[in-house]
Amino acid sequence: MNPFIFEKRINEYLRLNPPLQCDGAHDLSHLMRVARNAKRIIAREGGEPLVIIAASYLHDIISLPKNHPERKLSSMFSAEKAIEILSAHFPEFPSHLYDSVAHAIFTHSYSAGLTPETIEAKTLQDADRLDALGAIGLARVFYIAGALQQKLFDDDDPFAIVRALDDKKFAIDHFQVKLLRLPEMMNTAEGKRIAIVNAGYLSDYLEKLAKEIDSDL
Repeated sequence: MNPFIFEKRINEYLRLNPPLQCDGAHDLSHLMRVARNAKRIIAREGGEPLVIIAASYLHDIISLPKNHPERKLSSMFSAEKAIEILSAHFPEFPSHLYDSVAHAIFTHSYSAGLTPETIEAKTLQDADRLDALGAIGLARVFYIAGALQQKLFDDDDPFAIVRALDDKKFAIDHFQVKLLRLPEMMNTAEGKRIAIVNAGYLSDYLEKLAKEIDSDL
């Protein structure tokens, strides 16, 4: 099965059948960016292209909102749905790769806290986390914060110098709670290299913000 043709077909399928509970941070554009990140990583790290493409495009086929009580189960639901889609709509996809696709999707989630064991799973996890960094990551933070009706920051202690971090209440807290920690959590050398650069962009943004609101960072 040609990976290029398969990617084109699965892209077309998702344009007609968008992910369930889809929002602007987990839409087809996100899936395409993750696939691009993943292909960039496997070009240096290796891996099965068909697994990478299938897992990248289907990893958020079911994406529950961040404040949903079953949010941590999204990756499990997506893994199950992905195999249903592949078997029903892409019968030429090699069935012996199903387990690899399911494992990559099941373990990619940050909130689930699972450990990827294959190079494809490690690549997907890194590729997905890269989309939370850099300029696109910055945009997604505030998009999601708006959807959840969070405040931008605590007026009295914007960068949590003395208070406890709370990224369910303040958008800026999410940088310290999660985003700036991502580079050290990357599985692949290429993923980590890109993550360090893009996390630097977020650090620069926080420094600029601190100056504008006249606060210590």
